[in-house]
Amino acid sequence: MILNEYKYELGTIERGYNNRSLYINLSDNTIKEKEVTQFMKDKFIGGKGFGLWYLWNAVTPETKWNDPENEIVIAHGPIAGITQYPGSGKSLVVTLSPLTHMPMDSNVGGYFGPYLKFSGFDALELQGKAEKDVIIFIDGNRGIVQIMESDVEEKDSHLLSEILTDRFAKNEEDKKNVSVVSTGSAADNTLIGLLNFSFYDIRRKAVRLKQAGRGGIGTVFRDKKIKALVVRFEGTKGNLNNPADQGKINKAGIKLHREICLLDDKQNRMRKIGTANIIEIMDQYDLLPTHNYKFGSHKDTYKISSDKFQARVTQGLPDGCWYGCSLSCAKAADDFIPETGPYKGQKVIVDGPEYENAAALGSNIGVFDRDAVLELNFYCDTYGIDTISFGTLTAFIMECYENGILDKEKTGGLELYFGNKEAALELIHQMARGEGFGKIAGLGIRRMKKIFIEEYGADADFLNDIGMEQKGLEYSEYLSKESLAQQGGYGLTNKGPQHDEAWLIFMDMVNNQIPTFEDKAEALHYFPMFRTWFGLMGLCKLPWNDIVPEDNKYTDEPAKIPEHVQNYVDLFNGITGKNIDKHELIRQSERVYNFQRIFNIRMGYGKRIHDRTPYRSMGPVTEEEYLSRQERYDNQLKELVGIDPEGMTTKEKIAALRKYREDQYEKLTDAVYQRRGWTMDGVPTIKKLKELDMDIPELIEVVEQHL
Repeated sequence: MILNEYKYELGTIERGYNNRSLYINLSDNTIKEKEVTQFMKDKFIGGKGFGLWYLWNAVTPETKWNDPENEIVIAHGPIAGITQYPGSGKSLVVTLSPLTHMPMDSNVGGYFGPYLKFSGFDALELQGKAEKDVIIFIDGNRGIVQIMESDVEEKDSHLLSEILTDRFAKNEEDKKNVSVVSTGSAADNTLIGLLNFSFYDIRRKAVRLKQAGRGGIGTVFRDKKIKALVVRFEGTKGNLNNPADQGKINKAGIKLHREICLLDDKQNRMRKIGTANIIEIMDQYDLLPTHNYKFGSHKDTYKISSDKFQARVTQGLPDGCWYGCSLSCAKAADDFIPETGPYKGQKVIVDGPEYENAAALGSNIGVFDRDAVLELNFYCDTYGIDTISFGTLTAFIMECYENGILDKEKTGGLELYFGNKEAALELIHQMARGEGFGKIAGLGIRRMKKIFIEEYGADADFLNDIGMEQKGLEYSEYLSKESLAQQGGYGLTNKGPQHDEAWLIFMDMVNNQIPTFEDKAEALHYFPMFRTWFGLMGLCKLPWNDIVPEDNKYTDEPAKIPEHVQNYVDLFNGITGKNIDKHELIRQSERVYNFQRIFNIRMGYGKRIHDRTPYRSMGPVTEEEYLSRQERYDNQLKELVGIDPEGMTTKEKIAALRKYREDQYEKLTDAVYQRRGWTMDGVPTIKKLKELDMDIPELIEVVEQHL
């Protein structure tokens, strides 16, 4: 049954913008258009910027994630949808997070964002709550938006996406013109639900999924009783953005396609195995999170190394998640057969694994079994569970189990020790069913710590040290103990410890390119701002530095990949007709980044106290950890701290090293805040806002309350 239908005039994109967005309120089934103003384009650009601005205007400081006024905003950006340059099909999803209670943004591939754009809208705002499950359908060729009651019983994404693709496509050939956004059964029962964005793989003749994984966005989606979003658009081609200068776009694309063709096999093998290419590299440099980030390597890592996954992943197919992406990193294991759960014995497609999934579902929980990682990966995706949060919280549970904080009685019989793949799989099935210990696990680490302390008598200091969450978000999968810059890259973020803001481990720890606090602070200014820019534009970050020109090492700033930075400047100017340079690119991001920081502060977070991190991310918590690298740590006590460890107990050594490392983090925090133009409490100054032309009255009002 159709609850409401809205007809709109088809338009033409002008230099990357439709200049309108689509607003839907599910409480009363309102559907309307909103103007995308010049103010929005100047200050917030697109993508994540638009999402944050719409959310800011929708909520109050008192709004909770499950209040009707919370929104889910899906937006792309002015560059999104071009087919000439790799990685141009991204969407950004923004909402108030169930985990952090702050704005959460998560980037995702698939076809939904570009098709939404070609259908006539620069963003989609979803507000309110439906009474019953609904499906929202956008027909971008006929100019129709419909809200309809759902009659689909299936709950999990791989089936739901397939069913709705079949339903809304005219025929087999038309399936490539349909994209579905959905989640799975676990999003109803956990706080770590994700969203799956579909694309139809015409070579496999199958629906594939890409994930907006972080922060519980899928949980908000189901709280609003949205079963799925569906968009259909026929007629994709390379000039639909109506750019100011198509030649600039073509030239940048040709250069990068050539580099990928000539250099990918030598550099990162993205076309063969995707981001999983770095598994053994992380292990080699002691950076692969193992047993809840206690260790950085393991003797069994070879069992889940990239070549093991490469042997299982289908080769020779152009695995891009948007047209024209020759980097082709969206790998898939076809005809995989799960051994457990409701899809046991059925052939399924596993999208991935990404490096993060292999580390989260493999080494971090001690599961060195390729097929177990793939099965966990499949169920996380189809159930709608963030793989990073699942792996990190399961690793936390396993350490608690091995330390006697949990036992079989408390876990309902699950023996959750490191390496128990059967227990990990059963935990994920319980999450999907909303049963047993899975209900507790699905609350995330922050809430589990509270339960374990209050109900099980666990030591609060120990749990806070080993619980790898910050701001309520579980850590992504890099061991940061030996990289102060990466500790800052995780801790000094706006949304929580996610590597998409700053990945500085190799610059800092391996190559020693940023030795001083000032150097680190500069890197923690530039790289988060540069990476933010991708989320404003609708771009994937991988083509920036996962393939580099042959002469890049001879440039003045090789870590920035200067040729590729210029590519992005040319893309923006080619689309919009503007004439920005690489410095204005950073300023565009600074405006949105500082806005998000103030948004956090408005919601009651976002200050220095919230940028503190669990000590496990800085150094050894336990004697076992210290002794595993005793020679390294003893030398650091001598050379860095100025203490002779001879005759000291291991506990005394740990305490001395901890005092030093925590002091280093505080000094780094000071340096970063100063570089970003913030107070020493982490609040953007009015002077900084004026420099950025962001002295908007409502921002000034928030800032003045905290200076």
